[in-house]
Amino acid sequence: MHIEGDLARELDRAAGRIEQAWPDAPRLGAEIAARFSTYTRDTVERTMTAGDAGRVFVITGDIPAMWLRDSSAQLWPLLPFMAASAQARELVQGVLRSQFGFICHDPYANAFNDGPTGAAYHPGDLDSDPHLWERKYEIDSLAFPVDLAHRTWHLIGHVIRPSEFFTPTLHEAILAIVRTWRLEQRHDASAYRFVRAGMPPTETLARDGRGTPVAHTGMTWQGFRPSDDACTYGYNIPAQLFAARALRQIADLAVLGFSDSALAAEAQHLRLEILDGVARHGLYEGAELSPGRVTDGRIHGEPGAHLVYEVDGLGGALFMDDANLPSLLGLPLLGDLRVSDPIYQNTRRRVLSTANPHFVSGPAAAGVGSPHTPPGHVWPIALAVQGLTTTDQAEKRRLLHLLIDTDGGTGWMHESFDAGDPSTFTREWFSWANMMFCELALDAAGLL
Repeated sequence: MHIEGDLARELDRAAGRIEQAWPDAPRLGAEIAARFSTYTRDTVERTMTAGDAGRVFVITGDIPAMWLRDSSAQLWPLLPFMAASAQARELVQGVLRSQFGFICHDPYANAFNDGPTGAAYHPGDLDSDPHLWERKYEIDSLAFPVDLAHRTWHLIGHVIRPSEFFTPTLHEAILAIVRTWRLEQRHDASAYRFVRAGMPPTETLARDGRGTPVAHTGMTWQGFRPSDDACTYGYNIPAQLFAARALRQIADLAVLGFSDSALAAEAQHLRLEILDGVARHGLYEGAELSPGRVTDGRIHGEPGAHLVYEVDGLGGALFMDDANLPSLLGLPLLGDLRVSDPIYQNTRRRVLSTANPHFVSGPAAAGVGSPHTPPGHVWPIALAVQGLTTTDQAEKRRLLHLLIDTDGGTGWMHESFDAGDPSTFTREWFSWANMMFCELALDAAGLL
């Protein structure tokens, strides 16, 4: 696909405003603006392919598959331009058509092929559906498209016909999401299994593909983290809070687009059950459980309470954070927690410290990494999220500068880089990371 007319004009204007936002550092401002232009153009022209029925297929970069999570986040920097750009609207709506079609096909899959090609990450997986690149069940794979759809409607609902947006496929997909999350509240009743024979424990699920045991808590189970690594405990707290946000959005879409009050009520009920589960099982003070409460749809806790990363409802809890979204660090972006929320601030301090086993500090950078990549590596996505979740303008600017300085001399963002030697990195082409840089550039310039 190619950037044309109105979208090219809007992106050029944004790049100009980004450059002007750095009067005290004009060279750096020009570099940030140039990268914004390069990265947005690269994402549209190299990762997006037009399909039939107005669908758009998006690869994440150097892997020829479409992740529901990545393809959503790759669009974030284009959303502010939809009202003025017909091409931006068409791209985003085309991606949504693909995403909700995929969810209707299989709500448990995380990554899809462009048609029934039979391509797969691991041909020996238990499931052999030729449409699926991978069938790792991750809550966020369902929540990201909902969040994207909700944002899209509220940004451009005044300039598009409701019938173009509120399609039978969208209705079917959000019904499937609620059904799936309701079923997985009691995972033992689910038929979902994932077995990848002969691979490390992070690549398969214990108990013959069912995952480690969990109690019924009101939360909804998932097998894999946003990193695509297996969960240690089946209730990933950032994913639970993202699901609660998505259920609020589903309730809104159900009423606005389909007059489906039953779906809206079910989504709201499920949301409150999940939030209650997080409040009772996901809040700790240090190493001790510190149950909270839900009031007016928000979680409240003791003054020192912080969130943990995963729990099982049986007493097992894991404090860490992972660079991939949704994360504890990124909760104000996707979890309906305000930046000023004491629970978030307590959690953030721990995430950005040695209390988090995946916080990395080296001569070149300090930030959040992931067990998915080599030890000692920081993720550019996490640095961008760190900037997007602070109110400190100087910190946003520092992190943009740091991202440029740690690109290994390539001019591109990567999945991760060595905090001591950024020329050592993983994934040469990772569009999601590029677009998170763009999102932070827009934010720092006051354009979000």
